[in-house]
Amino acid sequence: MTIAHRNSTKLTQPIHGELALFATTLTTPATARTAISHSRWVFAGMLKSMAIVIDRRFRGPNDSGNGGYSAGRFALEHGGDVVEVTLRLPPPLDTPLVLDGERIVDGDAVVAEVREVDLGISAPDPVAIGDAIAAATPDLDSPFPQCFVCGHARGDDGLHIHAGSVADRTVFAAPWTPSDDTVGAEFVWAALDCPGAYATGVLGRGVVVLGRLAARIDRVPDAGEECVVVARSNGSDGRKHAAVTALFAASGELLALARAVWIEPRA
Repeated sequence: MTIAHRNSTKLTQPIHGELALFATTLTTPATARTAISHSRWVFAGMLKSMAIVIDRRFRGPNDSGNGGYSAGRFALEHGGDVVEVTLRLPPPLDTPLVLDGERIVDGDAVVAEVREVDLGISAPDPVAIGDAIAAATPDLDSPFPQCFVCGHARGDDGLHIHAGSVADRTVFAAPWTPSDDTVGAEFVWAALDCPGAYATGVLGRGVVVLGRLAARIDRVPDAGEECVVVARSNGSDGRKHAAVTALFAASGELLALARAVWIEPRA
């Protein structure tokens, strides 16, 4: 199969700020200082254990989390059948993030907003596994070759979902088989992410940024189960470009459905 070269796909902003915990200076008497310091240490450990931390493995750009994986983690923390995540900042790596109501925060910075919604879309028709394999095309010109989902230069720890145009269809598709360590709802969210960028027609306009992703997961696929991701355009409004993505089992069973809004940055 001939590998087609592509132009830039997604752009992410720099990361600003880190979560600061327990900066207050203790001024209590020495006899109480040890006990209070220990209590603060225990409380800090409890908060960290409840925090959301995006491991560097799950990066999109080198310095921030893949949008779909990060949104999936945020959605799971929030809970709900159909959840919409709006990214306000690039998700920072290796940083404790906290759910505060319907916001994911890094200190005073709002990284994302999370809420339950109605999905309000229909799924594209499934694509046969053979057609998805034929369509799959690694993006050798991507500025993010190490992206956890679509990076062509990633090792075996990436998903390697390389969505390409399906012959005689107006959709993009790629195969995906979860491994033992990529089984879970957050990995389904990740799989639903990058194919949508290509479905928006990004190759004709240069760059788009993921702004919002909403998803419903009907079933999480098992390790070793052959799946197909299918994406189609859902229209454009100025610099905003919408996409619908779906994950199917090889049998055609719909496993998950999502809608995304991608934003074309100003020149």
